[in-house]
Amino acid sequence: MNLQIAIVGLPNVGKSTLFNALTKSQSAMAANYPFCTIDPNVGVVEVPDERLQELAGIVNPQKIIPAIVEFVDVAGLVKGASQGEGLGNQFLSHIRECHAIGQVVRHFKEGDVIHVHDNVDPKRDREIIESELILADLQTLEKRIAKAISEARGGDKEKIVYSALLERIKPQLEAGNLACTLDLTDEEKEMLRDLHLITMKPMMFIVNVSEKDVAGIDEEDLRKELGLKATDKIIPISARVEAELIAFSQEEATAYLKELGLKETGLHHVIREAYDILGLQTYFTAGEKEVRAWTIRKGAKAPEAAGAIHTDFEKGFIRAEVISYNDYITCGGELKAREKGLMRLEGKEYVVKDGDVMHFRFND
Repeated sequence: MNLQIAIVGLPNVGKSTLFNALTKSQSAMAANYPFCTIDPNVGVVEVPDERLQELAGIVNPQKIIPAIVEFVDVAGLVKGASQGEGLGNQFLSHIRECHAIGQVVRHFKEGDVIHVHDNVDPKRDREIIESELILADLQTLEKRIAKAISEARGGDKEKIVYSALLERIKPQLEAGNLACTLDLTDEEKEMLRDLHLITMKPMMFIVNVSEKDVAGIDEEDLRKELGLKATDKIIPISARVEAELIAFSQEEATAYLKELGLKETGLHHVIREAYDILGLQTYFTAGEKEVRAWTIRKGAKAPEAAGAIHTDFEKGFIRAEVISYNDYITCGGELKAREKGLMRLEGKEYVVKDGDVMHFRFND
């Protein structure tokens, strides 16, 4: 699966600068006025994973293929976006297609960048964005609810339950609650899937801080300033620092991050948190042609993992040959791991572990 993350926020919060830095491109227009991004920009980024290089060092493949993430830079939203302000409805539709939302909130106070509301207030800005997303979801819900009530009159039990669910969540959205925070069962979430509610998507908060503050900022203070809960994902990042890193070699970037007191780039942090909130993990295939990383959900069983390669692999799944990553590296490859009895044959009920090196047997 290709992971898609929508980058959203008010105009002039550093969203497009951050997008360009994360994707090492200049495809998103970054300027000092609202709506400089008109169409969504999509950037494809390799998922950083040092394990790929370790595996490749043993196998010497013809190709190394990392997992990828697609970042979608959605044009700046403004108050009234759900009603079409600033071409808002057009942009909101792009968010529905993504798996997760990275909401960029401006924290830096430098005055050379105009703020659409004339002053910097991270909590207010966050609330404006979330209110517009909730209002957009309410519009979707209201369009569906009348039809659901009508269909429920026919006496079909499933349609009665569905209609009641919509009527139950409507006042909760009206109260300003994101759909992802509602107390819903897995079955109820599945019932709501066809609505493609924006606020049902996992959200992380990418707080754009000044270059001088990025290393020493207190996350708990930042969390309070934004009015966030302890469970919310918060990522302090300096779009300016990330933009500077584009021109650096790997060695220069490492030295610069160390000088700033940072352990990793913003890109690494964002992708790591995205995998976490979406419940994703990585497994590998390793052979002479290629060493490759595959993204699957945590808890996926072997046939589902095989299906990430091709649906035929899942349909005709027989069994999987599995070596843990650590065993593969320690043994110096498949042959020694097999000799030491560290390769396991697993069936359909095997739950794949992060880092498993796998080979699938299947019926054509």
